[in-house]
Amino acid sequence: MKNRSMKRVLRFGGAVAFLGFASTVSAIDGPQIIKENCLLCHSETGKAEAPFSRISQQRKTPEGWQMTINRMKSQRGLLLKPEDERVLIKYLADTQGLAPSETADFRYVLEREPNVVEQNVPEHLASTCMGCHSGARAGLQRRTTDEWQKLVHFHMGQVPSIEYLAGHRDRPWFQIALNETSTQLGEGYPLVTKAWDDWKAAPKAPLNGDWVMSGFMPDKGEFSATVSVMPNKKDEYTLLVNGYYANGTKLTGSGNAKVFAGYEWRGAVVIDGRKMRQVFAASEDGQSLSGRMFLKNDDVIGGEVFAKKAGKSPVIVSVSPTYIKQGTTQTLKITGSNLSEKISLGKGISVEGVVSKTADHMLVKVKADAKAMVGDRTLAVGASSLDAALAVYDSVARVDITPGESIARIGGNGGPIPKQKSIYRAIGYAAGADGKPGTEDDLKLGYMPATWSLKPFDAVAEEEHDLKYAGKINAQGIFTPGDAGLNPERKMSTNNVGNLAVVGTVTEGGAAVSGEAHLLVTVQDFVKELIQ
Repeated sequence: MKNRSMKRVLRFGGAVAFLGFASTVSAIDGPQIIKENCLLCHSETGKAEAPFSRISQQRKTPEGWQMTINRMKSQRGLLLKPEDERVLIKYLADTQGLAPSETADFRYVLEREPNVVEQNVPEHLASTCMGCHSGARAGLQRRTTDEWQKLVHFHMGQVPSIEYLAGHRDRPWFQIALNETSTQLGEGYPLVTKAWDDWKAAPKAPLNGDWVMSGFMPDKGEFSATVSVMPNKKDEYTLLVNGYYANGTKLTGSGNAKVFAGYEWRGAVVIDGRKMRQVFAASEDGQSLSGRMFLKNDDVIGGEVFAKKAGKSPVIVSVSPTYIKQGTTQTLKITGSNLSEKISLGKGISVEGVVSKTADHMLVKVKADAKAMVGDRTLAVGASSLDAALAVYDSVARVDITPGESIARIGGNGGPIPKQKSIYRAIGYAAGADGKPGTEDDLKLGYMPATWSLKPFDAVAEEEHDLKYAGKINAQGIFTPGDAGLNPERKMSTNNVGNLAVVGTVTEGGAAVSGEAHLLVTVQDFVKELIQ
């Protein structure tokens, strides 16, 4: 990309094993594990606030500490019992972690959200570090300036050719990284922050109890569920999940979760026979969870999840769909707990009746007047409310396809590397007060049903017949790339890579509105597979 402030983040956690949940408990604590396993290279400082050299001068997420330990094992010969490793990661993430506000802008990496394009990355980071790393890699660490400088020296020692990489050859990379970038990182991502000091001192809410969850899985659709979270031992929980997908199919599951730093939820669950992972952040008051749930062996197949703790008072988690057209009748699914049948969506929207009601959701028939005011509405259910829960609109003016830029990878065909799919959803918008679609004034309606198709992205793609060979998209917006290996049917027996446009079309009232996204179908990620 020409703009160095943009960095594509395509796939995460290749070298990071998902944090385990084995019941084995180490007989020793974190500091003792460090003393018994790490002091051949590190040393004790004698300072209570920073007892270990090169360790106490850093703060990281649980995954960050996992990566550090992985590197010590693979490159420095560290031998660590699995149970000791789990205790050490928990200790470091709890005592030298990140505050909720410090991870908020970078959760797409932790949640393994595919096909993210980073925006507005600081120039000093883009020009020195992002030839190899995402901007979030730096943003999810905190170090002293001296420790950031040592990291530059480590890179020079570990990868001596780093100065000759693309984007580094036209500048004195080492001098800039050591004298400028490390200083700016020390100022922007310092070890000592008020956010972390305040969070460490704050009381942490227990997360056990009953929760109401709403989410999305690409191949299954939207779902709602009740989740019973039962305490096991400190910061570890057992989960029971019961719910339904939007099509009425039952959803059941169970698993375990571990919480780091008082809010970083990592879950391993089996839902309908499929092994899944949960990466959530708990709110600071412990009353909500938000994040992403995805398949264990295919993190592209996943979606957003939001949950609220159930109590005696009514709780609203979500509404689906999130829009209603003027002059139409719509059935809304309201997910929550202790839901009252006293429902209000403001002037111009009448509640026709409750179609059905269960413990965690109800179906409500509502009607919008032909002259109902266009805009967002607050949903009130009894004493509970949800701001901007429903958008009243006159017509769909434009459709955005998310992600707008994406990569899929060929695979399979007898080879060891599976195909990497790509997932698409359509977001509808109504024109705002200015009546012109495509401006900041547009009214977001939310995810809308769409029909999906593909077309060549450009003339070269058309000439190379990429549409025929690169892959297919199904009715759920899931793109599956072609097989790996040479294809004798293609020109020069090349493989099934291609350059495509993904087209999503929303139809309402006889009018069709389409949006497009760019999809690059490319080769396998060989480096990722080698380092797993």
